[in-house]
Amino acid sequence: MASLKEMRNRIGSVKATQKITKAMQMVAAAKLRRAQDAAESARPYATRMASVIANLAQGVSGDGAPLLLKGTGREQKHLVVVATADRGLAGGFNSSIARAAREYIGRLIRDGKDVQIICIGRKGRDQLRRYFGERILHTYEIASAKTLTLDLVQPVATQVLELFEAGEADVVTLFYSRFKSVISQVPTARKLIPAEVHQASAGAQPDLKGGVYTYEPDEESILEALLPRNIAVQLLGALLENQAGFFASQMSAMDNATRNAGDMIASLTLQYNRSRQAQITKELIEIISGAEAL
Repeated sequence: MASLKEMRNRIGSVKATQKITKAMQMVAAAKLRRAQDAAESARPYATRMASVIANLAQGVSGDGAPLLLKGTGREQKHLVVVATADRGLAGGFNSSIARAAREYIGRLIRDGKDVQIICIGRKGRDQLRRYFGERILHTYEIASAKTLTLDLVQPVATQVLELFEAGEADVVTLFYSRFKSVISQVPTARKLIPAEVHQASAGAQPDLKGGVYTYEPDEESILEALLPRNIAVQLLGALLENQAGFFASQMSAMDNATRNAGDMIASLTLQYNRSRQAQITKELIEIISGAEAL
């Protein structure tokens, strides 16, 4: 049984922790709004770019199609880009992304594929290197930047393109967490190379009454310039989604921690009061017994 002094110290320690978790919850809530606005603002640009690429892709085929669109024709060498946060204390946010990537990488290895990994964020690296440490090429610590821009993600996009052009990667897949709501973040896998082209992204084509679209320069040249930029855009969009999801998860985790600390304080206080009352009762009995003995 702990002494009364030890119990008082423990109650004080839990109260101090509760103040910290409450402060972190308020900070995460303040940052969440900005991060959510940034993520939602980036979606229309990425969607429109996907629509333009889908429209252009309809006019190219065969040997004329860029490699970033049609791929190498092989699926032996895989590059997996895993985007997580640099910090923790956000519940299962980082773990869910790392788990999805780990399962995917495990399946590829069992199928005899060559896999290399690029990590964006320390938490993803820390979890994956326990299983695939020798396969991690590089880690970028830009996931927790105050302001995410194309310039920050450009080095990652450049390395991805260099590996693809050097024949070190046939397929490139990005793992991140798509922000759905404050209480829901969905681990998502997106193929960067070859570029995924959905016919629905092209939108409804207007009736040209026999006319045709002409491009200057041609579709192949436009795609050659647009597809590398699209990789950077998708990386930026993924990091913005991650940032919003991280603050939402951290806010929820700190709220739960604050509530749990309150419950623990109430339980410890009750236990302390009972022990103190028992000690007082024992002292009174000893005094009364001593007085009667006299």
